[in-house]
Amino acid sequence: MSVIVIIAIVVVVLIVLALAAVYVRRRAEQRRVLRERMASEVIEHRQEADAHASRAQELAPEADALRRKATARAAAAEEQAARAEELGVRATEAEQQVSREGQSAGRHDEKAAELEEKL
Repeated sequence: MSVIVIIAIVVVVLIVLALAAVYVRRRAEQRRVLRERMASEVIEHRQEADAHASRAQELAPEADALRRKATARAAAAEEQAARAEELGVRATEAEQQVSREGQSAGRHDEKAAELEEKL
């Protein structure tokens, strides 16, 4: 009886070892496949990174030129705004002068009318 038990134990141990070996091989194969897939993704990402870096280098001069134009236009706009403000001040002064001249004309007209009545 003990021989049968020993043989059964040996058979069970061999089955467990065979299952463990199969499991280890499958895991190794899964890891290999995963590494290959990740390596492929790495290559794709590197290519995308290179393409984007190249595009960024192509766009940099255009961006610089546009920034210079924007700066120049902003400076011109500030200059025009300053001129417009100056013209606004001068227009206000001219309007005030018109008002004063109108008042003076009115006073002189009244004075002329008074003097005409005395004639």
